[in-house]
Amino acid sequence: MQIKDNLFVVTGAASGLGCATAQMIVREGGKVLMVDLNQEVGDQLAHSLGQNAKFIRADVSSEDSAKQVFALAQQWGPLRGLVNCAGIAPAVKVLGKEGPHPLETFTKTIQVNLIGSFNMCRLAAELISTQTPLADNERGVLVNTASVAAYEGQIGQAAYSASKGGVVSMTIPMARELAKQGIRVLCIAPGIMETPMLMSFPQHIQDALGQTVPFPQRLGKPQEYADLVRYMFTNHYLNGEVIRLDGAIRLTAR
Repeated sequence: MQIKDNLFVVTGAASGLGCATAQMIVREGGKVLMVDLNQEVGDQLAHSLGQNAKFIRADVSSEDSAKQVFALAQQWGPLRGLVNCAGIAPAVKVLGKEGPHPLETFTKTIQVNLIGSFNMCRLAAELISTQTPLADNERGVLVNTASVAAYEGQIGQAAYSASKGGVVSMTIPMARELAKQGIRVLCIAPGIMETPMLMSFPQHIQDALGQTVPFPQRLGKPQEYADLVRYMFTNHYLNGEVIRLDGAIRLTAR
């Protein structure tokens, strides 16, 4: 899958992993349609990336909002890929000091992280399936973002872990189904990354978190995530796989 001259949709593109991915696509000569809820930051980033980047404000968990994204993609195409980075990460205990886990928090986490990812994938697949086949009869690639919490969720991550576990679990059935359309489906499960939330912590907390990673003992960089996305785009034989990007960390209970 060649990045140059092709279009890719990236969600959660106004910051962190999504921003780094959008920047990588433009550097490689591709076009990127950046999706996020943060209009001001999204517009600024798209402007900074030049004519090969556009921003659209959209809610990935809304069918109508997501359809607007792919209507614009169809006009600007050809669409060859989707990278889902949009997500939320609440930390709430099942039974905390203030009572049981709010059901609306659990529901929203599933709605954004899992249903939002699926929503974007199904609509992207529809448009990508109409493109002209390339090498190996490939038409495009879908990349979802899970988390190592899908495997070793910590206390307070019941909702987050459930949502990301769902993202992991839908990888292989989607890859099997979309094979006939020439669409590969992949997933990345990042560890502790330099996201805006973590970078807002005091330096000593960042350093302490980095020391929990076996090697290298630091937080993961968004550019390292983007580098893996680039490899996933270009290796035609990589399909139906979830790759941990975590420095060999295995989360403890707390």
